[in-house]
Amino acid sequence: MEHLIVGTAALLVSTLAVFTGFGLGTVLLPVFALFFPVELAVGATALVHGAANVLKVALLGRHADRQVVVRFGLPAVAGAFLGAAALGLVSGLPPVGEYSIGSFSAVLTPINLILGVLIAAFGIFELHPRLRALEFDRRYLGLGGALSGFFGGLSGHQGALRSAFLAKLKITTETFAGTAAVVSLFVDLARIAVYGAAFLGTGSAGLLEGDAGRLVGTAVGAAFVGVLVGRSFIRKVPMRAVQTATGILLLGVAGALALGLV
Repeated sequence: MEHLIVGTAALLVSTLAVFTGFGLGTVLLPVFALFFPVELAVGATALVHGAANVLKVALLGRHADRQVVVRFGLPAVAGAFLGAAALGLVSGLPPVGEYSIGSFSAVLTPINLILGVLIAAFGIFELHPRLRALEFDRRYLGLGGALSGFFGGLSGHQGALRSAFLAKLKITTETFAGTAAVVSLFVDLARIAVYGAAFLGTGSAGLLEGDAGRLVGTAVGAAFVGVLVGRSFIRKVPMRAVQTATGILLLGVAGALALGLV
């Protein structure tokens, strides 16, 4: 049953993530947490996310806008290092509240609330007719990359902000997907460099062995299939549809963050 649950989630979300540029890690983390301790769930999610990004870059990287990759991606990598370094400071801040519904309980943290409000604002920009028509000038790419990378290093939710900025550029769906894949891989590598020592100390190497290894393998295989399915439809999906899907997912991620669900 666990293989069916994890595989289905990885397949569906990785397919959608080809178009929106984010969502795989956000969804897979709580799914893996159903079967692994949290620290192993983080490691499992990182393995699947990284593998899917490598495949997306191999398939779509040639469509990436090189200027955007440089002007957005390099500040994103720098921001990711800073965000990861700041994680220790922010994690020491006390929660602002907590609540319980039956057997479920959640803690509201300052960083999740701040990030939730910020992502919700971008979601509204993607869905409101007048705001959707606005475009970000390319001179703001550096700022967008730095913000995306910083929050990625800080909380792991860099994809939502990245997609919010890139979706406002006058580029095709194919270019959007390729650019997002390349930038995402860059940020993943930066985060792995900072988090590496922590992962080695949590026993994440065990994710490649036994039942755990087979479950991660199922997720990686399903994510690969999802990337291939998404790629086959990418030329048929208009950018307006991508903006709508991005906006809906942004609001969903914002609500989940603000409520302490992820």
